[in-house]
Amino acid sequence: MDIPTWVWIATAVVTIAVFAFDLVVIGRKPHEPSMKECATYLSIYVGLAVLFGLGVWWTSGGTPALEFFSGWLVEYSLSIDNLFIFIIIMAKFAVPKELQQFALMVGIVMALVMRAIFIGVGATAINNFSWVFYLFGLFLVYTAVKLAKEGAEDEDEDDEFEENRVVAFVEKRFPATSEWHGEKLLVKEGAQRMITPMFIVIITLGTTDLLFALDSIPAIFGITKEPYLVLTANIFALMGLRQLYFLIGGLLQRLIYLSYGLSFLLAFIGVKLILHAMHENELPFVNGGEHISWAPEIPIWLSLVVILATLAVTAVLSLWASGRMDDAQQDAASGPRRDWDDD
Repeated sequence: MDIPTWVWIATAVVTIAVFAFDLVVIGRKPHEPSMKECATYLSIYVGLAVLFGLGVWWTSGGTPALEFFSGWLVEYSLSIDNLFIFIIIMAKFAVPKELQQFALMVGIVMALVMRAIFIGVGATAINNFSWVFYLFGLFLVYTAVKLAKEGAEDEDEDDEFEENRVVAFVEKRFPATSEWHGEKLLVKEGAQRMITPMFIVIITLGTTDLLFALDSIPAIFGITKEPYLVLTANIFALMGLRQLYFLIGGLLQRLIYLSYGLSFLLAFIGVKLILHAMHENELPFVNGGEHISWAPEIPIWLSLVVILATLAVTAVLSLWASGRMDDAQQDAASGPRRDWDDD
């Protein structure tokens, strides 16, 4: 795809406008969103993503459009896994329900900025070094195996979250207050300016999502090498993440096989990347630096079929199996449940 400069600029402007509008709306009246509100916004964002994909099809052809839809689905499915950690973070910091939406929104904006930088670095590396696909592929396969092992362990998810070094540094170096001051990030107590719990929560959400990007960005580059599609797929996936958090919070506990489905997808894309690297091989110690012609290329339509089938099978099996379990068994399989109706 040959993306004109004005398209990049227009995309950036629209994205900033959407997130700015969202922040202004939330900031005007902090509240816990209703299911109707979440469903409405999520439907709008999903609809916009579908329209965007159809627009790509109309302007650039079927292959780029399939790449966008495949990448968007992968990013969305991996983002659902992120929600488990977001729930734990909110519980750990005891974020008031009416402030959770604002914290998620600002954290997501931070994550999008950092992902955009990551995408730029990844695209530059891919364009200059074909062997990067080997690294991405092997990393995804490793991550898939690790994720599958974690899914097989019956451990309490509240113990899985560990404060990252950035948050630990902030808490250690800056004076902080333990009291919530609404959406304020900084408050002045006496002569000293202090950071609030909201500041720490936002930093935690943003940096935690960046760690998840170490998996998701290589994964989507395994589907498309077009930076514009990679970026827009991430934008649309993150746009609906906040609404998804509130809409299916309780349902997340029933997706007991999600880690297995995601590990299979990561392994599949990892193998796809390795095969692609073999096909375009330039490493002198592999096949004498020559392309490995017999290495098959997995077509994008097959990738989309595998992604859709994996997500569907994972969801159906998870809901069926969890429906036959009592509360204690579900907690053992997916971590302790959170009562979304409690104050």
